[in-house]
Amino acid sequence: MSYLDIIIPFVGGLALFIYGMQIMAQGLQNAAGNKMKQLLKALTQNKIMGVLLGAIVTAIIQSSSATTIMVVGFVNAGLMDLTQSMSVIMGANIGTTVTGWLVSSVEWAKFLSPAVIAPVVVMIGVILMITAKNISHKEISSIIIGFGILFIGIEMMSDAVYPLRESEIFKTLFMTLGENPILGILTGAAVTAIIQSSSASVGILQTLAASGLVPFHAAVYIIMGQNIGTCITAMLSAIGASRNAKCASYMHLLFNIIGTVLFSIVSIAYFKIINPTMGFGPISQTEISVVHTVFNIATTILLFPFSSYIINIAKKLNHVEMEQEKDESELVHLDDRLLETPSFAVQSAVLEVVRMGYIVEKNLNTAVAALLERNHDKIDKVRKREVTINNLCNSISDYLVKICNTHINQTENSVVTSLLAVITDMERIGDHCKNLAGCAEALERDNVFFSESAVEELLQMIDKTKSSYDNALKALEFSDTTFAYETVRAEDIVDDMEEKLRAGHINRLANNLCNVRSGVRYLDTLTNLERISDHAMNIAQSVINENRKAQHFHEVTE
Repeated sequence: MSYLDIIIPFVGGLALFIYGMQIMAQGLQNAAGNKMKQLLKALTQNKIMGVLLGAIVTAIIQSSSATTIMVVGFVNAGLMDLTQSMSVIMGANIGTTVTGWLVSSVEWAKFLSPAVIAPVVVMIGVILMITAKNISHKEISSIIIGFGILFIGIEMMSDAVYPLRESEIFKTLFMTLGENPILGILTGAAVTAIIQSSSASVGILQTLAASGLVPFHAAVYIIMGQNIGTCITAMLSAIGASRNAKCASYMHLLFNIIGTVLFSIVSIAYFKIINPTMGFGPISQTEISVVHTVFNIATTILLFPFSSYIINIAKKLNHVEMEQEKDESELVHLDDRLLETPSFAVQSAVLEVVRMGYIVEKNLNTAVAALLERNHDKIDKVRKREVTINNLCNSISDYLVKICNTHINQTENSVVTSLLAVITDMERIGDHCKNLAGCAEALERDNVFFSESAVEELLQMIDKTKSSYDNALKALEFSDTTFAYETVRAEDIVDDMEEKLRAGHINRLANNLCNVRSGVRYLDTLTNLERISDHAMNIAQSVINENRKAQHFHEVTE
């Protein structure tokens, strides 16, 4: 027996298994993309909702590691607090058992034998992909093809290890792992840490079990070790993140270690005292699925009431109380870890753009106050915040480009394109705020004032301009065209006011009723306010267009 003849096809089968999982998961993510926003909102609900969400998302993306990375990203981006993340992490451990049941289905559903079903499934998926006329059907075809490739990988791994059923070396090795719980746990943790996928690690164990190589007690300890090994991905992901984000990865590790310690004690007692003979018997693929599921569900139920204690321990380990608040110019809702699940990354980008919008609104209010009060401190604040706005615009643009390079559906791609235009409009509004501050500085330098009638007229136009932008921002934040149409109406009024006030002021200048130097600044102010309203109109129009596209997309995919 040549071990090279076993290793090469086994590794190839493992590669197909992982690749099939990824294709299937990507198809499921894209198909569920429009529901991701609702899932994100569910995070604000109670702990049980968080557990359910963690299980659902992990079942979709086929990886508890990926879910935990996402959680770290959410915490780092301020989208989730530690209590919510703890619930999702618990749910992720339950959701990751789905892959094991898919693998073991070859035992409890004989018609799902990989040799029979895999080629048929791939063929159906390819036919559907070629003939699909809408996006939803193409996503379904990806799910089907991924499912088929996954089963081909299982078949290849099973065929590769089949000759090992007579190997005394492997039998002795697994028997040693069963008799030495610590060694079994470390083996499971090491293998999972290396391939960075507990689902794939469980799949490998099930493949070996199908050849009758794995005794019951060895499988139990290896499974518990796999739960610890899967934490390595999130721990690596948290490097360079905020203390809170690191705290989330520590919570994942603590949860799995505590669960492993508790159930190791129970398992050792059972296999050593209560039923010693059971541990030496071979375990089936289905039994591995049962053990994996029972272990994760039982751990969650047992530790759920003590989740706050786990959070506190993780906080102390990471000195969370020392966390400093982020500067305005630092990204709050964006994190590269979220790119693992593009649907969530898109929603986070919307939140960050809205945050930038409110910073711009703050600068607009400051600029107007600086103009009316000729306040030098406020002029400086406007200029400093303008630098922040420019930096945010560049950072958000870079992130949106990264999203475009991921697998996003047509609707999400349209949203990202729209956001790129929106932040450009916001940045231009910031420029006009800076111009208003420049007008204020000129008035202060020349020691001139607007007349009372001019100020009264400006206040009316300022009010409408602010209303136009505020409604545009709300339209973007809530994806509500009602606010967008309010912006449209306000913008029309601002245009009329600009034309009327400009004509009236020119008439005052012609009749020497106001200072020429202040008059020039007055006209500049009118121009900047009208331009701000124009950009607000662009933002509102993008919301209106996106709602129309989303409605059309929904009709096409049904």
